[in-house]
Amino acid sequence: MPKPKGIKVAAQNRKARHDYFIEDTYECGIVLVGTEVKSIRAGRLNLKDSYAQVKNGELFLRGLHISPYEQGNIFNHDPFRPRKLLAHSREIKKLQALQQADGYSLIPLSAYFKDGKVKIELAVAKGKKLYDKRHTQATRDADREIERRVKER
Repeated sequence: MPKPKGIKVAAQNRKARHDYFIEDTYECGIVLVGTEVKSIRAGRLNLKDSYAQVKNGELFLRGLHISPYEQGNIFNHDPFRPRKLLAHSREIKKLQALQQADGYSLIPLSAYFKDGKVKIELAVAKGKKLYDKRHTQATRDADREIERRVKER
């Protein structure tokens, strides 16, 4: 059976764009075991409250919840185990330097299939303050109102 081509989004972290300013994004592979890929294909993963961290020169994703596969057996995986992300060593060193900088976090934005392999879109992000969130919401509402009025004409 040929591998499927293209990109199919499995999950997105919409809250990340609301809570953070996105500075830069990276594409990383992820190390999965057992029936995790089948659970992801079924859309049974949650990126909310997950983050990445560099430890001993390796990149790990923590807080990612992949539900156990329903047709699996007793060897199902732990839903919250830390998962290793695959990236080039120079990218990991760059991410480690950014992570140690004041106020920056490594947040996953989406999980998707690219040519049959699971990929994670990782963002270097800086947290928003409450007034930043209000300003973003006000701008979005104003743009929506302008679009509505232009459409009426």
